[in-house]
Amino acid sequence: MELQVREMRLEETPLVIDYFHSSTPEHLEMLGVDPSRLPPKDAWASLFRSQFSLPPEERRGVFVIWLGDGRPIGFSSCDKIVFGKQANMHLHVTEPAQRQQGIGAHCVRLSVDIYFRVLRIHQLFCEPNAFNIGPNRTLQRAGFKYIKTHMTVPGPLNFHQAVNRWLIERTPES
Repeated sequence: MELQVREMRLEETPLVIDYFHSSTPEHLEMLGVDPSRLPPKDAWASLFRSQFSLPPEERRGVFVIWLGDGRPIGFSSCDKIVFGKQANMHLHVTEPAQRQQGIGAHCVRLSVDIYFRVLRIHQLFCEPNAFNIGPNRTLQRAGFKYIKTHMTVPGPLNFHQAVNRWLIERTPES
C-alpha cells in the first residue's frame, strides 16, 4: 500500500466529523471521547470553515490526512498550539481494517514532520487514553518518548481519564 500524508483540505474535513459521529459508543469510550461532547455536524463543519480561513499560525487546530493508495485511512490533528514552541497531537486510523498493520507509526512520523515544519515547534506531545494500547504502541514505534501517566481531560471531546503523555522533540532550526 502506498501511504501519503499531507495537510488536510477543507473539503476533506467531513472525514473527521463522520469518523466521530459514526463511531460506536464502545470505540468512543476506548478513545476517551464523551459522545455528549460531540458538536452537531453542521456546527462542526462551520467551525472547520472558520478555522481553515485562517493561516496555520492563527488556527486553534491543524489537521493532516492519511491516505492509503489515494483513499483516506486516517488523520491526525494538533491543538493546544503555542506557535514556534509546542503543540499536542491526536491520531486516528479511521479504517478498522488498517488498524494494527503498522501503518499508524509510519503516518505519525510523516505527520510529525508536517507539524514541526508548519507550526515551527520543537516539542510535540500526545496524550492517548492510557488503556488504548494501539496509539501508545504507535507513538513508541514512531520515536516518541514516554513521559508519564496522569489523570486529565485531554481535549474538548474527552472525559476525565488516565492518559499517557508522550513527547518528541527537535532542535529548532536557526
